Amino acid sequence: MALTPNPRLLLIAGARPNFVKLAALVSALAAPTNSTPQSCATTLLVHTGQHYDDALSRLLFDQLGLPRADVNLEVGSGTHGAQTGLVMERLEPVVMDWKPDAVVVVGDVNSTLAAALVAAKLHIPVAHVEAGLRSFDRTMPEEINRVLTDDLATWLFVSEPSGVVNLRLEGHPEERIHLVGNVMIDSLQRFLPAAKRSGALADYDLIKDGPGGAALARPFVLVTLHRPSNVDRIERLAPLAAALAEIGRRVPVLFPAHPRTAERLRAFGLAAQFDFQSAAPAETHSGAASGGWDREGRGVRLVPALGYLEFLHLMSSAACVLTDSGGIQEETTALGVPCLTLRESTERPITVDEGTNTIVGLDPARILSAAGDALSGRSRRGGLPPLWDGHAGERIVSILLKDLRAQDFRGR
Repeated sequence: MALTPNPRLLLIAGARPNFVKLAALVSALAAPTNSTPQSCATTLLVHTGQHYDDALSRLLFDQLGLPRADVNLEVGSGTHGAQTGLVMERLEPVVMDWKPDAVVVVGDVNSTLAAALVAAKLHIPVAHVEAGLRSFDRTMPEEINRVLTDDLATWLFVSEPSGVVNLRLEGHPEERIHLVGNVMIDSLQRFLPAAKRSGALADYDLIKDGPGGAALARPFVLVTLHRPSNVDRIERLAPLAAALAEIGRRVPVLFPAHPRTAERLRAFGLAAQFDFQSAAPAETHSGAASGGWDREGRGVRLVPALGYLEFLHLMSSAACVLTDSGGIQEETTALGVPCLTLRESTERPITVDEGTNTIVGLDPARILSAAGDALSGRSRRGGLPPLWDGHAGERIVSILLKDLRAQDFRGR
């Protein structure tokens, strides 16, 4: 028999990108369409607190128009085992008390796997958004999280065709696999107009006068670097820092640094070649952040983590982006901005095959060559992958509600 005409969905987020992706689902649930009728579902939003900064969390929720989390597990940082175990311990009573009809998890962080384990052990069906992505590198903790979460899921919502192929090869039933598009791009398309009004370019002195006095972005490079495998080992971080410093001799390099990355740069004696901006996150968009480049307007400038809209504005305006993040590979493809991925593999191959992404690894020569191509306009711009049309969230909600309301639905 049908579970309920108004299903109860428990939404899990543990890291900042999770909230950006969940915003697409929350929007689809709140805004009725032909495929997502009114009175969609009752939701409970759980923030595990895996990555937690109070000021940044408030800013992110405000910018995404998300309601405050109904529950915050306040797990904090820790080893993979400690973090996963603590999420399970604190989430289980919430799930048992609220009794959801389905648990929705996104991405590949420890919270994703922990929530899927809790739900599966309580015989509650799991929906995994971003299923099927594979780097085929088991040294990445995220790869283990992805594979195990997919094994536990009833719904496998896939963002690109490679994910469908991977899931089929792993033997997942066809009826569980749904190619729906990319919820990260839903949010990007929705919030890009607001992002371009953020003033982030002016805040960081990245504006020049164009024809007729129009304000244009100066050519600059945007950097994110956070993976422990890259920042916790001096033999990896030092060559990357040297490559960034070399690029900074040509154009401004803006580096919103994860606290872990900034600490490692200092600890390894690599900080002298960079300008550290110490403004608090709430202050970095006020205009106080301007300046800091050398006399020619160049250099490498480290700043605290930015709000979603500010970062999106900068990313959309950059000459190229250097990153070891997964989601930024997708966002730059959607924006048509060259992306240089500082890893040897990607779980998002469509960004290379059809998008703007180039895998450059950690070799400074490859990084500098690819950055030179991007700054000279020689990088291919790629195209928008199939179903990255801003409606992935609607497709997911439509499938979930249809299944949960079906007379013969039995979960797993």
